[in-house]
Amino acid sequence: MSGAALVIAAVYGLSYGAAEISGASWPPAPGRRWQVPQHLVIGASRARRVLTWGAILGPGFLTRNPYAGFGMLPLLVAASARTAGGSLAAAAGLAALTGGAHAAGRALALVRDSTSRPDDPIVLLLRSMRWRTADGYALLVIAGAAVTASIR
Repeated sequence: MSGAALVIAAVYGLSYGAAEISGASWPPAPGRRWQVPQHLVIGASRARRVLTWGAILGPGFLTRNPYAGFGMLPLLVAASARTAGGSLAAAAGLAALTGGAHAAGRALALVRDSTSRPDDPIVLLLRSMRWRTADGYALLVIAGAAVTASIR
């Protein structure tokens, strides 16, 4: 499975990386279209809303994540089975650490954005485009590493 996961990671990284760098809207990043249920945040304090949004939006499993890099995480965990000696516990630990780091990054970005609300929606759009481009470059780098690892 790890060899196949590396090939899939390379194809995924090349296709989505090129799409994100070029600004193409296709193919859309994989994910679900769910959002934070309103009953969890209506009437809640600001701190509880931020905590709820961070917990639900942070991991990216319950909501649509606009960055295709998130889809690379399960592929890399599957590919790591070879380096972890086939250990399910090691792969699960790597998955937990990777998912936790991703969730923390998204939650911290949410906290950052909740404290500085620019009045101009163009600023938010440009910031999103900048991070999407950075995600695309990261995907291309990971795809290159996956190609190199699969050749070895």
